[in-house]
Amino acid sequence: MLNVGKIEEGFVLDHIPAGKSMSIYYHLGLDKLDCTVAIIKNARSEVMGKKDIIKVECDINTLNLDVLAVIDHTITVNVIKDGEIVEKRVLELPLELKGIMKCRNPRCITSIEQELPHIFYLSDPGRELYRCRYCDEKNSERF
Repeated sequence: MLNVGKIEEGFVLDHIPAGKSMSIYYHLGLDKLDCTVAIIKNARSEVMGKKDIIKVECDINTLNLDVLAVIDHTITVNVIKDGEIVEKRVLELPLELKGIMKCRNPRCITSIEQELPHIFYLSDPGRELYRCRYCDEKNSERF
């Protein structure tokens, strides 16, 4: 059996669907941080069958929860202090995303005005659908 030690201060991303941990690792920019990161793939889970887990030993404020929520808002975020879970954060789909996705519409103002930030708003929470603030194009990009 694999044994990964507990972390003293940081966060644990739990209940990640099996196989999604590497995508989350790169989208959150964990590859650019100078901290300890442990990725556990295909861990046994009674509820999910298999799941991935990411343990990161650094400040939770380095994590962009909006990016994580867009990837999968059912992921559990456990904040760790002094080796104990002090907080469980619930992810919610953000109402607005800025600089996370890019509009793919070639006629959108963001394709002409390169310095404009790409801003999307949540148009349909049930379908988790975002639209561009400028041209109203649906975002089909999924992480």
